[in-house]
Amino acid sequence: MKTKHSSSAPVQKPKVNVITLGCSKNVYDSEVLMGQLKGSNLNVSHESEILGKDDIVVINTCGFIDNAKQESIDTILQYSALKEQGKIGKVIVTGCLSERYKPELQAEITNVDAYFGTNDLPELLASIGVNYKHELIGERLLTTPSHFAYFKIAEGCNRPCSFCAIPLMRGQHISKSIEDLVKEAKLLAKNGTKELILIAQDLTYYGLDLYQERKLADLLRQLSDVNGIEWIRMQYAYPSGFPMEILDVMNERENICKYLDMPLQHVSDSMLKSMRRGITKQKTIDLVNQIRDKVPNIALRTTLICGYPGETEQDFEEMKTWVEDTKFDRLGCFTYSHEEKTHAHGLVDDVPEEVKQQRVEDIMDIQQEISLTKNQEKVGQTFKVLIDKKEGDFFVGRTQYDSPEVDNEVLIDASKHYVPVGSFTEISIDRAEDFDLYGHPKS
Repeated sequence: MKTKHSSSAPVQKPKVNVITLGCSKNVYDSEVLMGQLKGSNLNVSHESEILGKDDIVVINTCGFIDNAKQESIDTILQYSALKEQGKIGKVIVTGCLSERYKPELQAEITNVDAYFGTNDLPELLASIGVNYKHELIGERLLTTPSHFAYFKIAEGCNRPCSFCAIPLMRGQHISKSIEDLVKEAKLLAKNGTKELILIAQDLTYYGLDLYQERKLADLLRQLSDVNGIEWIRMQYAYPSGFPMEILDVMNERENICKYLDMPLQHVSDSMLKSMRRGITKQKTIDLVNQIRDKVPNIALRTTLICGYPGETEQDFEEMKTWVEDTKFDRLGCFTYSHEEKTHAHGLVDDVPEEVKQQRVEDIMDIQQEISLTKNQEKVGQTFKVLIDKKEGDFFVGRTQYDSPEVDNEVLIDASKHYVPVGSFTEISIDRAEDFDLYGHPKS
């Protein structure tokens, strides 16, 4: 009589493939999710194109403005079609779009296995069959190059901006403790991270909920002391109630970049009032001047909105003149998006789309000239540059005045020079374009 032998081949676990859409806050959330999955010994990938019929796809969506929402919906439809065809096992949707439109998504795209909001990580993990591990706080699977990491210090927002749906999707402001953040920074540094890019919906509100006072300056000092962290960069500072003491820390600590991203959105008093920004034109101008006086070589980045309800030609001309006069180092500009359940949704979206687009182009044309002039002034100077990658014929890096993806880059001819990716190198600037600098390693 023959006996049956059980197979000793290990059961292949399904791979979990995470897709990230939207902003750096979503990048961070995906990395935390992936850290948890890896901590439970699951096979995890980020945006892999090699998928198996049992694999689970988790889509981390964006729900901020129309274009981002459409991209998220298209991505969900793409993967739900692959599931229908039997090419993947499960589709799970999380993030801002899912937080904001869960009932509508469930009704419209029915073959998604589960929808989760922005704060449902334990439930999402449970749906995959693993438990949330508290001991993994600070553990992440970086999707960025290991030498820099987005570093979320708070979640949510308490600001009442009329155009913004973030509080609907992310909830109220919740700061992480200084102790937990320092622990996370040490872990990142130990794994080779040299640059922390501080992110939150509003950095300057940090600590008010936990410590009953603004604590960003204290946090910066403690992060600055972490061994191995050579750059700390601040993104998303809010202008109203700006804590000037963070500029003192910027001046006293070498590893805090002379860089500040402060979305100002507009400058016309009527627009600022309707946007509920809590600041006037004159206070905005004064704040920019005070920041530049305190840190003379700071790079200021801002973001503006064109075509907000009621924006007249006069309002726009006022903003154009201000952009020309202020000469921001970095600037992004977006068309207004009429978002449901925001305060501004009760206003008439009365600026035609083509006018919005033209206004954005006009602002960016002005900024292009400003950027070129500022870049040309850098020719002949030497800067400490962090080399991010090799792309085509060039090594590509950044100065302390630039964030990844959104700001200027420094290009080094790879046929003539070698610079290690992930390293800091002194680069002499040879020539300048609108948004790029070209240089060579200083011998």
